[in-house]
Amino acid sequence: MLAPAQAQDAAAMPAIDHGDVAWMLTSTLLVLLMVVPGLALFYGGMVRAKNVLSVLMQVLVVYSVVVLVWVVYGYSVAFTDGNAFFGSFTEKAFLRGIDADTVVDGLPEFLFVAFQSTFAGITTALVVGAFAERVRFVAVLLFSVLWVTFAYLPMVHMVWSGDDGFLAHRGVIDFAGGTVVHINAGVAGLVGAYVLGRRLGYGREPIKPHSVPFTFVGAALLWVGWFGFNAGSALAADGSAALAMLNTMVATAAGVVAWSAVEALAKGRASALGGASGAIAGLVGITPAAGTVGPMGAIAIGLAAGALCVWGVNGLKRLLRADDSLDVFGVHGIGGIVGALLTGVFSAQALGGTEADLAIGAQVWVQLVSVVFTIVWCAVVTLLAMLAVKGVVGLRVSEEEERQGLDIVSHGERAYER
Repeated sequence: MLAPAQAQDAAAMPAIDHGDVAWMLTSTLLVLLMVVPGLALFYGGMVRAKNVLSVLMQVLVVYSVVVLVWVVYGYSVAFTDGNAFFGSFTEKAFLRGIDADTVVDGLPEFLFVAFQSTFAGITTALVVGAFAERVRFVAVLLFSVLWVTFAYLPMVHMVWSGDDGFLAHRGVIDFAGGTVVHINAGVAGLVGAYVLGRRLGYGREPIKPHSVPFTFVGAALLWVGWFGFNAGSALAADGSAALAMLNTMVATAAGVVAWSAVEALAKGRASALGGASGAIAGLVGITPAAGTVGPMGAIAIGLAAGALCVWGVNGLKRLLRADDSLDVFGVHGIGGIVGALLTGVFSAQALGGTEADLAIGAQVWVQLVSVVFTIVWCAVVTLLAMLAVKGVVGLRVSEEEERQGLDIVSHGERAYER
């Protein structure tokens, strides 16, 4: 039996639901699965054989660097009080003031820190797909530190840190990261691709994936892991998590069907690479809406994202004339925009959503404002970060090194013996 003083201390401590804790531990591991091996394989299969190890290493090491940045000062900047754009760089730097007994949102704060670290890591790792096959390894790492600090962290603070955040104050709905993650990463990829320039031979000779099975397996792992990403964003094992899980399932299926159907109509056949990309498009599209739309709304969002992202990686890419190597903007940027805007439509209770008092027109306007703000903020930060990296360490390998392949140049290894 507890002594009276101990009983008072125990009563004063915030209650923790062990089922919620177990679910969030699982969700954290599922998001890690999305990165290594999921994203690494998805990206690795789409590059040429001479560059596959470089992409695997970029995903792994960028993720790792960002996780360390997160616990040093990133969590503090994202989730402490400050102004409408940034939290404090020092209040919880090095996780100061946090121990095994501190609680946030009904969870041990260490668990919340760990879960959110996976979001920071995967968002930054998504960007490297646009730079594949011609960027210096050290340049990717330096860029990632600058970008996560001035693009990702403030977006988290503006959307998720509380009602005083710049976009949260305006009423944006972003359940798991349409603006914070996907539009942010997509725009960074596009701007970075412009600054880096095109790969040698781009547009003049075939640049084909070296292993579609790698990409297919990576997409499958991403789909599994995404349940932690979306349903985990409920921060509890409850009805909201269940809704997000079902929405993630059906929207992804709709994305696969939509992409495959558009490809079949346009090209006469549906490709495995297209099917895998359609799954990612559906996942991206439902991310901001996962906990606030109904399953039929999720299907509509998945169909729209799957169909429009086909255009994003084909017609729009040709119009933009940027060598976004692995279509980060075409899938994550376009899919994120589609999902963010349609969140404002299908979150209405009249259309099966959870928001009883939502005025669709007004909410779509708020969503549009958030999309435009995210694009501008991220584009400016990315441009400045790329120019800073270029001035300090340089961005691209030499033409001879690019022809040789980044596996040997950057890491001294080959994925496959000749």
